[in-house]
Amino acid sequence: MKEHRNISIADQIFDQLERDILSGKYRRGEVLSELRLSKELDVSRTPIREALLRLEQENLLAESGRGMEVIGISSGDMLDMYDIRLHLEGEAARRAAMNITDEQLSELLELTELQRYYIDKQGNSSSEHTKNLDSQFHELLYRSCGSKAYMDVLIRLHKKMTKFRMASISKQSRALQSNDEHMAIYEALAAHDPDRAEAAVITHVRNAMDRMEHMEPIDG
Repeated sequence: MKEHRNISIADQIFDQLERDILSGKYRRGEVLSELRLSKELDVSRTPIREALLRLEQENLLAESGRGMEVIGISSGDMLDMYDIRLHLEGEAARRAAMNITDEQLSELLELTELQRYYIDKQGNSSSEHTKNLDSQFHELLYRSCGSKAYMDVLIRLHKKMTKFRMASISKQSRALQSNDEHMAIYEALAAHDPDRAEAAVITHVRNAMDRMEHMEPIDG
C-alpha cells in the first residue's frame, strides 16, 4: 500500500512539474533540486526524485551537478515539432475521416462551438479556456483516427507545445482564426472526406507554424 501511494504521489508531482516547465513557470536554465521542490510541494524527496528522473527521460530536465536544470522547449524544438505534426497529423485526419463516429463528431462540434463562445465572450482573457478546448479538440481528432500509435505520438507532442500555443492564442485574432480552422476540420470529417480533412489539418498546422516562426523568442 505504501509503495502504491508513493507511485501515485510521484505521478501527481510529475504531471505538475511537467505542466509548470511547459508553461514557463520554471525558466530555461533554472535548477530544480530535490530539497527545494520538497519544501515547495511539501512532500518527501522520494517521489520528487522519481518525478525528476522521468522528466529527465522526457528531455525536459538535465543533470547539472547542482541539481536538475530546466531545458524545457526552445523555439527551434517547437518548429521541429510543427514539422513532425505536418507529416503525421494530415495522415491522422485522413484516417479519422473514415473512422470517426457520429458520437465523436457531435463532441468535436460541441468543443468547436464552446471554444468560439469563450473567444467571443471574453476575448484575450479566454486564453486558458481556449487552450484547454484546443487540446481536447486535437486529442479527440487523434483518438478518432483508429491508430493507437498515431494517437500516442501526437497527443504527447501536442501536450509539449502548451507554452507556445498559449502565446499564440492569447491574441483574439489568432484564437478566432484557429476556431475557424477547427470548424473546417470538423466539416471535412463530418463529410467523411479524407482529402479535404487532410488539407484542412495541414492548413491549420502550417498556419500555426508560420506564426511561430515570426514570434519573438520566448525561451526561458
